[in-house]
Amino acid sequence: MSNSAALDPVAAPAPAPTAARIRRAPASAKSEQRIRDILRVGREVFAAKGFERATTTEIAQRLGISEATVFTYFHGKRELCLRVIADWYDEIVQAMESGMPVDAPVRRQFEYFVRTHLSLFLIQGTGLCALVLSEGRSRGQELGESFLPLQRRYTAPLMELLARGQASGEVRADLPLRLLRPLVLGPMEHLLWEAVAQERPMDIDATADALVELLWRAISPPDAELAALRRLRDRVGQALSETQGH
Repeated sequence: MSNSAALDPVAAPAPAPTAARIRRAPASAKSEQRIRDILRVGREVFAAKGFERATTTEIAQRLGISEATVFTYFHGKRELCLRVIADWYDEIVQAMESGMPVDAPVRRQFEYFVRTHLSLFLIQGTGLCALVLSEGRSRGQELGESFLPLQRRYTAPLMELLARGQASGEVRADLPLRLLRPLVLGPMEHLLWEAVAQERPMDIDATADALVELLWRAISPPDAELAALRRLRDRVGQALSETQGH
């Protein structure tokens, strides 16, 4: 059974390092560049090997620096991995927020979210996707609960989209957002897990189209088509009234 905890945090966790808390203010431009280099190579190593098999020794060796230098900027492997994931999530959120067609109908926004979500996870971040899915599935994993604050940030665009849909009547309002969220993310996680962990190729466009069709039926009100016709009638009536007034 797919456990959507990796992509859908709900319960409030114990205090854990967040993106803001694990980032330190570098003392100089040289330090800033060193941090960027460590994060870049750290992303490569964690993506290729996962959390358990990755080592700060290998990261240091690839950069031609000592392991002690890595520890100058990060307390250890766990903090470094969390920072790598935090930066990746920030990139995902930025892509979601910058491209989301917020003035379009909510269904079109939803299509954008699903397609972009699958693309970012599978095309640009396959290794990190596997890391998040495997480590985030169990609270017993070393990184499990520390993912939750980061994931709340990353799921924010979806929550805002669903809230806009409820306000406009395009998304069913009889279910709270906390239930709609796993309804959307659960199937997506299952497909991502198959594609990454089981190395099953995915046609992203075809999968996104099928997912949107399936999920939209689940999250839209039963009388959504009738409501859409009523909104159209109201807009047409308003336009006619304004024209007659002139």
